[in-house]
Amino acid sequence: MQTVAEALARYDVEVTGLHTSTDPVADVRSAQVLFLGGGNTFRLLRALQSLRLVEPIRDAVLAGAGYLGASAGTNMACPTLRTTNDMPIVEPESFQALGLIPFQINPHYLDPDPASTHMGETREERLLQFLEENDVSVLGLREGSWLHVAGDGKASLGGPHSARLFERDRQPIELPVGADLSSLLAGHPRFDPP
Repeated sequence: MQTVAEALARYDVEVTGLHTSTDPVADVRSAQVLFLGGGNTFRLLRALQSLRLVEPIRDAVLAGAGYLGASAGTNMACPTLRTTNDMPIVEPESFQALGLIPFQINPHYLDPDPASTHMGETREERLLQFLEENDVSVLGLREGSWLHVAGDGKASLGGPHSARLFERDRQPIELPVGADLSSLLAGHPRFDPP
């Protein structure tokens, strides 16, 4: 939190860490912008659940508060944490995240390295396996790129790198910087369909 507070101080932005709050729910409800940073996604979701902040954050954003997420905070904007890259070091109450967008994101997406001697699964293989079990779009965001969702129902890809879109029963496609991703906001995710 200190790093964020110092970086934003020159813009006269006051930063309050919810972990220091005596009433985090009230602070969420009064915030103009909410920033959820990185770390372990399972631990972050468990903390939000234990503080009973999932619904207040969702409600605040739907009422107009801005939302910024980095890494694990990006995963929190999704319906679930199922496309995180993290090890499940703790067990949250459920995998349900904030559900601010109706699709999944895989932050820090890495393309398969054809020269690698690693014998394990690539991110692409893992996301394709995820789509064998679930019917929801997955946006693979490469390092330094971002998703911008505006209040008018528009979404676009920003940053220095293209992104990769994964959808069930389709080949992954490459999306250029600036791509209009608004159609993803109309999705209806299905997890664990029979």
